[in-house]
Amino acid sequence: MSTRKIIIVIVILCSTVQTYAQKKYAADRYFKEFAYKKSAELYEAIYKKGDETYLTLSRLGDSYYYNVEFQKAEKWYALLMEKYPDDATSNHIFRYAQTLKSNGDIEASDKWLLKLKSKNADDTRVKYLEENKEYFSEYTNKEKTFINIHNLSVNTEYSDFGGFIYEDHLYFASTKPSPENEKLYKWNNQPFLDVYKAKNKVIDEKKILELEKPEKFDVINTKYHESNAVITKDGLTMYFTRDNYDGKKLESDDDGKIHLKIYSAQFLYGEWTNIKELPFNSNEYSMGHPALSADDKTLYFVSDMPSGYGGTDIYKVAILGKGKFGEIENLGKEINTESREMFPFVDSNNTLYFSSDGHLGLGALDIFESKINNGSYTKPVNLGTPVNGPRDDFGFVINEENTRGFFSSNRKGGKGDDDIYSFLIYKCKEDIEGVVTEKNTNKPLANVSVRLINEDGEPVAEQKTKQDGSYFFKRIDCEKNYTVVASKDDYKSSQEETATQDVDKKVIQTDLQLESLIIEDQIVINPIFFDFDLYNIREDAEYELEHIVSVMKNHPEMVIKIESHTDSRGTKAYNRTLSDNRAKSTRDYIISRGIAANRIESAIGYGEDQLLNNCDDSSKCSEEEHQKNRRSYFYIVKGGKNVKSSNE
Repeated sequence: MSTRKIIIVIVILCSTVQTYAQKKYAADRYFKEFAYKKSAELYEAIYKKGDETYLTLSRLGDSYYYNVEFQKAEKWYALLMEKYPDDATSNHIFRYAQTLKSNGDIEASDKWLLKLKSKNADDTRVKYLEENKEYFSEYTNKEKTFINIHNLSVNTEYSDFGGFIYEDHLYFASTKPSPENEKLYKWNNQPFLDVYKAKNKVIDEKKILELEKPEKFDVINTKYHESNAVITKDGLTMYFTRDNYDGKKLESDDDGKIHLKIYSAQFLYGEWTNIKELPFNSNEYSMGHPALSADDKTLYFVSDMPSGYGGTDIYKVAILGKGKFGEIENLGKEINTESREMFPFVDSNNTLYFSSDGHLGLGALDIFESKINNGSYTKPVNLGTPVNGPRDDFGFVINEENTRGFFSSNRKGGKGDDDIYSFLIYKCKEDIEGVVTEKNTNKPLANVSVRLINEDGEPVAEQKTKQDGSYFFKRIDCEKNYTVVASKDDYKSSQEETATQDVDKKVIQTDLQLESLIIEDQIVINPIFFDFDLYNIREDAEYELEHIVSVMKNHPEMVIKIESHTDSRGTKAYNRTLSDNRAKSTRDYIISRGIAANRIESAIGYGEDQLLNNCDDSSKCSEEEHQKNRRSYFYIVKGGKNVKSSNE
């Protein structure tokens, strides 16, 4: 091979490598700017040039994944897994599994999710699939929901637990002694349980929920156990737990064991009366812990009747009225286990809360939640810390507004055997709002796409600006970092970092400005820089030229001409040649990005013929002054009549 041919081959190879590097730079930059449509387009162009590296394939998948184009994301993730089965990261395996699931292929999704085990034996996502063996880290890293956990001032050295909220009062049980209740229960050598009630209120300066001085609810209390009182919304019926006591003596089973029963009382003529046991009670097993459904039509309770799954199960029965009830139903093995399920409570959102030591937990009894849907129950979810801990946690209740509540625990640091703890529901939500304006005129821009991007680069919300340029993202999670990205055809995209705080209902103002790419008869971009004495397209120039490509793709009828200029240094003939080469190099790049050649009328270099200042060969000018003369213009010669300029 001749020396000349060798040189040509080397030049071609260098040019190919350089072009690849340039596209990669632009694609990477757009990806980091969350411009996933553009990054996907560029990475696809890189892939078509023969680049099948891990970075290119994974970012192609990620670009479509984050843009919620799951069919396309699956294609690239599948190719990534095919080519790099041993090198795929946990994140990309997980996203692939999620993509498959989103596309309906559950079996393949599970298969790929299980592969995470080969990357990290402790990956909880695999363990969830394998019956959630690694539950501990999940439960101890719950999203902030229950805050300002507070040991109530009314707790004693005895057993205090609850309860039920009715008209801002907490009904709870306590074994604290009183003159009327000094008889000791042999089980724990404490007095028998009595029902108390106390008004609850939020102490704003401390941001805690407290109880005022309790008073005994003696209308139902006896010298034996009473607890777990609940009242219907109309205030006319009460259900509560009591030892099997008929008012004269305790009743027991054949083995002499005394069981619990559920009783009802009616509110008549200003007082609670007509106390009687429910018809489905038994002397042979216990029934207790009554709870009402959100519509008061169903009674939930706990029993150790022999037909259950474990030690104690949760049951339900329809309330038919006039002292009649439907058939007793076990809630089933989705809720009940071979161990204990206790203390049911149903909130106003039809969520069942209960305690169990049979489901995976952090210690003894843990509190769980399950959504009730047409008589079925979702898989119980552990509430995690700080509600649950190593010891017993139970008796969870929330008010009607779902803003505050109570639970009971025998955790370390308490005042007595069992203590009642209050909590507030963390519902901190803030708004992010702003106005998008045009940079040069400060006029508001309508129909701008505004996206809210989270810390992981995932779009969490998107909307268009109104006529006044405003956008408004409502109820955004507090204490998070976000990026607001604004984009509109024929404008340079803009982004601003912002962060929500920990102040409920606060409004975070984040304004943005877009710079028009079309001003009068030109497409205006930042200066295209070339290396000294060269005319190849640099990486930073390629990034800027993508704006030209975008505008021309937005306007298929548009035709432009390119003018390139230099400073005065060098001979005039040389500068004309150099600028002409730069103009044509710029034209060639635009054509390589899919723009038809006939849409570029001309690409001409004028050298130093049209200086913008007095920096000719006879003047001493700074580098900054010379730079003003090194420029390119992109004039619109056709198809620009219906394109508004930024100044209109």
